[in-house]
Order: sequence, then structure tokens, then C-alpha cells
Amino acid sequence: MAIGIKEIEVLAEKLNLSKEEILHESLQFFLERKLRELKIEIFKIRVKYGISSVEEFEEQYRKGMVEEKDTWQDLQKLDHFEFKRDEIEEVLKNL
Repeated sequence: MAIGIKEIEVLAEKLNLSKEEILHESLQFFLERKLRELKIEIFKIRVKYGISSVEEFEEQYRKGMVEEKDTWQDLQKLDHFEFKRDEIEEVLKNL
């Protein structure tokens, strides 16, 4: 179901809020939820390999502590998740 500007304006009037407040709080809630989801995924990968960052994961590769053939996808996911986390945190900081 798509919500248009008209529906937001009606809702804002009913709640005695501005449509900007509704949009701002909606965006903030959405981004915070996405951030929590990303942090959960990051945590799962970190726990799985006993690491604290992509850099530490890469260091384990260099030292031969992790087999690349079975784990490279997790490294790529972790890198992507950390990048997205940082982007969302920056947006939230500026909201």
C-alpha cells in the first residue's frame, strides 16, 4: 500500500503534527530499525569467526588462520554490512 502526500497530510492533521515531523520521525524509525538489523548480522559474523572487524578478518586470511574458499562470502558480507552501518549512522547523526 503506497501512502501519498495527501494521506500524510490527513494523518498529520489528525495527530496535530506537521507532515515534516511525521516524515522525519518515520525516516528516523526506519533507519534505526535497519541499523539494528545490520548490527545483528555484523554480530553473527563476528561471533562465528571470533573477530571484531573486517580488518581483523583480513588479518586472519593473511596469517592463514582462515580458509578463504569457505569464508570469503562472509568477509564480503561483513564488509558490506559495516559500510552500510557507517552510512546509516552518519545519516542519523545529521537528522
